[in-house]
Amino acid sequence: MAEITFELSKELKAFVERQATIDGFATSGEYLVALIRELRREKAKSLVMEKMREAIESGPAEPMTREDWDSIEREALERITREKTIR
Repeated sequence: MAEITFELSKELKAFVERQATIDGFATSGEYLVALIRELRREKAKSLVMEKMREAIESGPAEPMTREDWDSIEREALERITREKTIR
């Protein structure tokens, strides 16, 4: 794990602590980590939607080849491996 240190105004600190308690988190840090993870999921979802929109607008689809599927599988496995090391 890596540590990040930053300062908040008293009002923001109180807000974070209050929300952490309301949402059932043991600490403010756990609450902030959950917010960051949710933001990361939302960004990924937004990227997927953008790529889907681009694909739809690009015209008719072409049949997938065995090489296409192998490439997709290889890229997915590489991404899973990278993401496991990030956590």
